[in-house]
Amino acid sequence: MPTFKELGLRAEIVQALDELGFENPTPIQEKAIPQVLDSKKDLIALAQTGTGKTAAFSLPVLQQLDENSREIQSIVLCPTRELCLQIASDMQNFAKFMNIKTVAVYGGASIDTQIRDIKRGAQIIIGTPGRTVDLINRRVLRLQDVQFVVLDEADEMLTMGFKDDLDLILGETPDTKQTLLFSATMPTGIRDIVGKYMKDPAEVSSGGRNEGAANIEHHFYMVDARNKYECLKRLADVNPNVYGIVFCRTRRETQEIADKLMQDGYNADSLHGDLSQAQRDGIMARFRKRKIQLLVATDVAARGIDVDDITHVINYNLPDEEEVYIHRSGRTGRAGKRGISIAIIHSRERGKLKSIERKLKKEFEQRPVPTGQEICETQLYTIVEGLGKLNVNEKQIEPFLPAIMEQLGHLTKEDLIKHLVSFEFNKFLDYYKNAPDLNSASSRGDSRDRGDRRERDDRGNDRDRGSDRGDRGGSRDRGGRDRDFGDERPARRSSSDRFLDKGKFTRFHINLGSKDNMNPANLMGLINESLNKRDVEIGKIEMMNTFAFFELDSEYADKLSSALKGTDYSGKKVDLTIAQSTGANDRRDRSAGPPPRRDKFKDKFEKNRGGSSNSSSSRHSGGGDAKRTGGAKRPRRPF
Repeated sequence: MPTFKELGLRAEIVQALDELGFENPTPIQEKAIPQVLDSKKDLIALAQTGTGKTAAFSLPVLQQLDENSREIQSIVLCPTRELCLQIASDMQNFAKFMNIKTVAVYGGASIDTQIRDIKRGAQIIIGTPGRTVDLINRRVLRLQDVQFVVLDEADEMLTMGFKDDLDLILGETPDTKQTLLFSATMPTGIRDIVGKYMKDPAEVSSGGRNEGAANIEHHFYMVDARNKYECLKRLADVNPNVYGIVFCRTRRETQEIADKLMQDGYNADSLHGDLSQAQRDGIMARFRKRKIQLLVATDVAARGIDVDDITHVINYNLPDEEEVYIHRSGRTGRAGKRGISIAIIHSRERGKLKSIERKLKKEFEQRPVPTGQEICETQLYTIVEGLGKLNVNEKQIEPFLPAIMEQLGHLTKEDLIKHLVSFEFNKFLDYYKNAPDLNSASSRGDSRDRGDRRERDDRGNDRDRGSDRGDRGGSRDRGGRDRDFGDERPARRSSSDRFLDKGKFTRFHINLGSKDNMNPANLMGLINESLNKRDVEIGKIEMMNTFAFFELDSEYADKLSSALKGTDYSGKKVDLTIAQSTGANDRRDRSAGPPPRRDKFKDKFEKNRGGSSNSSSSRHSGGGDAKRTGGAKRPRRPF
């Protein structure tokens, strides 16, 4: 294995790497660094999270910058504030012994401060697309001298609706620049930006395309949908030293699950787009210091989390796209360590799990949900181990020993040990006394279980009011693709969500559909651009051939109508109207005129589908109360 020096890096960079403890390059660094140093060709680099992608593009770019010039020579674009800050921190560390200045620009922080930093002179800008565009429009960012453009997680930037922003930013850069695209996944859609922004790029990769890392185990637990939260708690209890991320699909569910965990005594917190930058920074600082053991997060918010010691990734909900699962699982098993990625599913998600297995080229191992007895046994040994390793401060405890001996001196050694261990352990015994078996009937082989019959009848209709159906709502959720017909299937919210959200969302009809090159990602981008905001909540999207329906936070309904009125999209005048709801079971708005002609078989399929969903939510989980577990409230305990 070569050293960094042997890759051709200058002495100042190698010295900084030595101080950081980096001795040898990772496989992606070994392939990418010489390619960027020795060639002016654009580059596509594919590697899983945790394999050193940031250093793979940072080191060769730093090597080639002019330290005597204060002009912007390189710009790095990434989808989130967290990733932006992480890249900026890494590049500053790599350039410790160089006269290189970096500036991070992102939303949620003072733009005036960022403007002052840029005007003082900087060779590298690391930015999110939205704030970068703002600074270009203010004529603060001038990119005519840029030599290197890095697109980090470009697929996610497109998914989040930043396509127009990327067009504007890259249009400000010279044609002679070298474009480097680094990503953990490479879905088919990424080829669109490759064709537009890159010229005959070279390709390097570490591992197979869109495959999972070899040092990560993949487990799944099958439970009834209503028991997902209780299963999550048991997984935390049977792994006392867990240090992981719990992925949920929506911001609302993320906050609900985190709140439940904290109320039940777990060291947890949430990370999602509704938090301010200061809140996010504070939570991430506590997570990195292990003051938080379970970080409940959305996919977007988790971008940029760079922590090497994460033991578990727990998928409270499976994502809609297989590549997203691969990216999630890559948060563990980093820096050569082993990790575990867990999926909590119900019986109707087996098909989605199989699809992920094919993409991973790995099989999930089904595990039984830990029983109360197993959890108590694990906790007992953890308490005993902790007692054995406890450091005793003789000087501080000495004044209290006479009183302690007076109270406990009559106990034998064996009795004292029993009392000491039971002081903590009895709480778990009480909590898990008579704890039910959470494994779903289908996972136990009982296909006649009443719970399963409630969840789905013989026509495929979802009839279980207690099932979890409603987590596909919320901003930036991607609708699933109908595998039979190739159209975009809308995301759905449960009837309970609709009752709670009554009046919050306004339903729109827009005269743009798939024939107009419109899809959910482009629609969200159009909405974001029109409102000049990135955090407006978008609900269900229904994409048809010539038109579409979507739900938007009612607070922004009038503003969007005014912004889009009379505008053009791909040469077509946009017509946006508020749609009138025609009932929960009617998926077509009657005011929109006759529907497009459809295949009879597809009509029959749509009728039989009847609004069922494979998504799940915490709304009906209710797994945290004492009555359901048959014992006392779970003991609060320090980790």
